[in-house]
Amino acid sequence: MNTIAEHIADFLKEHAPFDNLTFQELSEIAANIRVINLEKHKTLFQINDVLHDCFYVVASGTVNLSVISDAEETLLNKCHVGDVFGLRPFFAKNNYMMTAKAREESIVYGIPIATFRPFVANNPNVLNFLLESFASNTWNPKDKENFRGKLASDNFFYGEQKNEMQYFQSLTYNRSPLIVKVTDVAKEVALRMTENLSTSAVICENHLPIGIVTTTDMSSKIATGLFPINIPVDAIMSAPVVTVVENVSLAEAQLLMLKNNVSHLCVTQDGTDKSAIKGIISEHDLIVAQASNPGVLIKEIKRSQNPKELRQIRERLSELIQNSINKNIPLSHINNIASEINSAILKRAVELSILELGSPPARFAWLSIGSQGRKEQLLLTDQDSILVFEDVLPDKYRDVRDYFLKLAKKTTLTLEKTGYELCPNGHMGSNMLWCKSLTDWIKQYDSWMNTPGENSTDLSSIFFDLDLVFGEKKIFEALENVIFKNIENNSLFFDFLGNDALRKNSPLTFFKKFVIEEEEPNKDKFDIKTRALMPLIDGARLFALHFNIRGLNNTYLRFKQLAIMDPKNADVYLNCAEAFLILSRFRVNEGLKNDNSGQYINLDELTKLDKEKLKNAFIPMKDLEELIKSNFKLTQFS
Repeated sequence: MNTIAEHIADFLKEHAPFDNLTFQELSEIAANIRVINLEKHKTLFQINDVLHDCFYVVASGTVNLSVISDAEETLLNKCHVGDVFGLRPFFAKNNYMMTAKAREESIVYGIPIATFRPFVANNPNVLNFLLESFASNTWNPKDKENFRGKLASDNFFYGEQKNEMQYFQSLTYNRSPLIVKVTDVAKEVALRMTENLSTSAVICENHLPIGIVTTTDMSSKIATGLFPINIPVDAIMSAPVVTVVENVSLAEAQLLMLKNNVSHLCVTQDGTDKSAIKGIISEHDLIVAQASNPGVLIKEIKRSQNPKELRQIRERLSELIQNSINKNIPLSHINNIASEINSAILKRAVELSILELGSPPARFAWLSIGSQGRKEQLLLTDQDSILVFEDVLPDKYRDVRDYFLKLAKKTTLTLEKTGYELCPNGHMGSNMLWCKSLTDWIKQYDSWMNTPGENSTDLSSIFFDLDLVFGEKKIFEALENVIFKNIENNSLFFDFLGNDALRKNSPLTFFKKFVIEEEEPNKDKFDIKTRALMPLIDGARLFALHFNIRGLNNTYLRFKQLAIMDPKNADVYLNCAEAFLILSRFRVNEGLKNDNSGQYINLDELTKLDKEKLKNAFIPMKDLEELIKSNFKLTQFS
């Protein structure tokens, strides 16, 4: 072993994931490593470059990883000594999605994929390191316990999206694979593959897959003359086949291909080679699937030019949500992704309106209220929004407001065409009641909060779930400051809000039966929104305002934060948080099944176990109700 290779092996053994390998294995890797000197600001690879045949470890210096977002270069991470990066060749065949550039004079080791792959396949710890990194999109999944090395998966998501969605994302694949017999000759199989535009053929015996031949096999074994063209196909097939179950995820499929060094997977009835084949997953299918990840959707939203394109993206989001629900991804994670994509759609709708109308005459803020304001809009529910523009001179007020009313009407129309229904209560920026200057909005909130009894007809609690979608953050913050200033020592307001939270009808009768709708069109159905979710939503909002919790509008996160702020009642809040997720999942399932808001549950379609689960989720509501009564003097509006 030469001195340089020995030095490299000594270096590698101190860093993850190489510390899982023996020194002999590291020596073999080190003997094939390429030592690369990078001058300051020298680029190793950049966005859209063809993938290299190796990945990299920083030996000295610092390498910056960056992407281009909104026409600006955004720094993702700084890779220091021992950090691993450029792993994309392990997981994908399309080009690099980020740029690696030396921040200072640096040395990096290039480790050939072909050399390292056997050690990945044969060492579970190394494979798990890659798997966990890919699933969590962290630089090192062990960082909390071990700071010795970092892993960059080179799988960046725009908008800092959670990679769990891609990890569990289902695949679309060829469900009519080309099936051939063991006795078929290679030439005939090659002709049939060409006719079927197929990159593979599955060799079956007694209807069970025993091997697979690909275009690579044809070129490397037949075209090179290693085997004659009229040889039986079983002589050149790869066996046994690597099989998977039907609902295998994108990341799972990628890792199986990596582990087994194959380019195709056979989908079978039970996931083994002892059951009938149902389809073939190719590397191309994985590349196509990546086009539906959250980052790509947001990128496409930014390029959209009309409501039709936005609608198509929103429909793809629905598919992503459905797949994630089927995979039992935690609803809180799904909410994170969906809310960011919904916000991007709303923002683009405003941008398209501005492009049509011209530059705004004043600064403004478009704010979501209601479910989107709480980042809970998984389904295509109705629009809820307000528009706030900065104060202008009195003689300009009318013209400025007219512009913003036109802007809001165009935006709400675009969103309606995208699939978001208009709010039946008119809670939208296109309504002149909810399109005002900042001063007028401040007066509105002052009136609502300080004399709630006089303005209860137009006061909806959803006006206290605000999220900035587009425009000036300072305008949003000014309005938020007014809200939190007005809650100080304001027992009258909390009296009103508390009674409003308790006014919702009970979900169960005295005899513990579901309270169902008595009139069409939802006769005999259960209103899960009004009778189950809203009491939790209203209670979380009430206590969040009471404890001055800013920046958290999501009901689940509000309850989690309340458990920290008010530890003596933590059990109540945590139980409510869990109940909210359970009830939300019921509603989402109903909505996805019927392509609606999911507000009304058809109880006849629930199993006995589901009905019990639903009833059990109501239990924390009673504890929350008692907590509201004990914390607020609910007399004025009782």
